[in-house]
Amino acid sequence: MIRAGHRPGIAVIAASVALLVCAFIAAVYALRVSGHLMPAAQPLTWLWAPIAFLLIGQTALYLGSRPRRATPGQRARLDRLKAAVLVPVYDEDPGYLRSGLDSLLAQTRRPDEVHVVDDGSGVDYTELRRWWLAAARAHRITTTWTRTPNRGKRHAQVTAAAHCPEADILVTVDSDATLAPDALGELLVPFADRRVQAVAGLALATNNRAGLLSRITDLWYVTMQLVDRSALSVLGSVLVSSGSLAAYRAPVLHENSDAYLGETFLGRPVTFSDDSLLTLYALTRGRVVQQTSAVVFSAMPERVGHHLRQYLRWMRGSTIRSLWRARYLPLTHPAYAAQLARWLQQAAYTVVLAWLAAAHVQENRPPSPLLLAVPLLLAASQTLRYLTVRRSDQCLASQFATWALTPLALAWSWIVLRPARWYATATCARTGWGTRTSGPEVVL
Repeated sequence: MIRAGHRPGIAVIAASVALLVCAFIAAVYALRVSGHLMPAAQPLTWLWAPIAFLLIGQTALYLGSRPRRATPGQRARLDRLKAAVLVPVYDEDPGYLRSGLDSLLAQTRRPDEVHVVDDGSGVDYTELRRWWLAAARAHRITTTWTRTPNRGKRHAQVTAAAHCPEADILVTVDSDATLAPDALGELLVPFADRRVQAVAGLALATNNRAGLLSRITDLWYVTMQLVDRSALSVLGSVLVSSGSLAAYRAPVLHENSDAYLGETFLGRPVTFSDDSLLTLYALTRGRVVQQTSAVVFSAMPERVGHHLRQYLRWMRGSTIRSLWRARYLPLTHPAYAAQLARWLQQAAYTVVLAWLAAAHVQENRPPSPLLLAVPLLLAASQTLRYLTVRRSDQCLASQFATWALTPLALAWSWIVLRPARWYATATCARTGWGTRTSGPEVVL
């Protein structure tokens, strides 16, 4: 079984700050020599200001974030909580599914219940089901394995939750998710704070060395969690809990099950973005945090087509969910401010880039190389966080090799993913799932 932990981050923090300072100096110098700090270009300067302010604030927050810890008294209370794991399954590779179920048996803090719902898969799980029921019984874990007609992941989760009405905590995992041995115990720690309604785990790619795409995806996804999500966690305002591993106080799902199953957008049923909707319900009740010491390994796309279809689904869900946050969250909630900041950041980046491109086309000269180096320095300062994660199946040299792909990951983000994001926003009314239409997408 893969194990994971965290390395001391002093050197990484120092390097991150150094790169941020270099990026700031490069930006100021490049803008000055190119004439963009002259009075005629003051509007551009005013657009840079909020970007810099948000970046500095985010950096201070994520560099100061730490996993929650429990006192012996709190740990005793946490041990009395009844934790039930919900496992929705649809056309999952049997190898990944067995690995995930096996990891639940090996938890240092075992779940009290595990409920598997096969959502009308075309894959035959007969042998796997027989093994699991016997194994769970041997480990004294209450379990069920239910097969239903295909109605979507949300229906599968609600069906699983109906089997454990007395659970205090509902843990949602994906069917390809393999938990580190201490993941469940670490995931429950933040619930020692009664204000916490949901906790997100830290998802790493199981297949992070399957190819160039999986390495880039792992670098991008882990960085996003350790930068953006860690910063919001300090404020108790994580906007999306990891679909691969997250925990909720039971009423978050039970009291919103009808709305959860019946969500529509522009008259169409929404089948994706289940994790962000549960997170929104939790935010309306209290705090949502991330516990980076609760590690889960998930299968990432290995083919470009799968990667883009998954990304479009995520971004369509993100568009819909951003509107719901603006509508349903209180104006005083930090998550409301975080959503507004995201909109501001996206708009500012777009306007600044368009302004610079137009200015350089008009002047018929290329932009300053220093100006082009700014996003690379900023990205490198953030992707350094990738090196703070320690995995038993990957040496530090291999992680450095992945980190060295930062320029390629940045280019992929700007050239491919950014246009895809705008396309997803424009087509957010397409609310179908989009993947696993012809069986498992990734095989162990």
